[in-house]
Amino acid sequence: MLIVDDQPLLRHSLRIIVEGAGMDVVGEAADGAAAIEGVRALRPDVVLMDIRMPGIDGIRATETIVAESPETRVLILSMFELDEYVYGALRAGASGFLLKDARPEQLVDGIRRTVQNESLFAPSILGRLVSHYLDAPVRRPSASPGPMTAREAEVLTLVGRGLANTEIADVLKISMGTVKTHIGNLLAKLQARDRAQLVIAAYEYGLVPLSR
Repeated sequence: MLIVDDQPLLRHSLRIIVEGAGMDVVGEAADGAAAIEGVRALRPDVVLMDIRMPGIDGIRATETIVAESPETRVLILSMFELDEYVYGALRAGASGFLLKDARPEQLVDGIRRTVQNESLFAPSILGRLVSHYLDAPVRRPSASPGPMTAREAEVLTLVGRGLANTEIADVLKISMGTVKTHIGNLLAKLQARDRAQLVIAAYEYGLVPLSR
């Protein structure tokens, strides 16, 4: 993991939490430009990225990192839940967005889910995120999701509710490998870039009710 934040004390605290959970920190960066160079040199699995930093901010850095190193996942960690930051992070290709008031165990869980290619958004953010994309003036899919099987629809529903793969496996009484196969099929059939877009699709198809 590469930790990116302009506050040395916070970087140190995050390193302690991450390494205390048995995960490796390969480097640190104090701004977006250093983060981009760090990814190029170190090829981390995950970047824990702040947004507001001098020079190149976290969103611009995320966009470059995702374009150059698609195998690297970016998890945004910010003290701000402003809509412009959330939407900007998603457009840039971030895999998730957590707030800095998250508990250490939530952060560790978020990192692990990101490594497993599972998008993660703070609960207070997810509802607004979905509402924004449903309200946007873009073409909507047909009422029927087409070739999706009944089981895939069940999996998509649970993804839309924010469940992790392990939780989906428990609910449906299937193996983790089967869950991952269904997720892969859904990404291909729905032409979704990542799990965050699957969440949005679950709402678009009416599989998960939208509370306004």
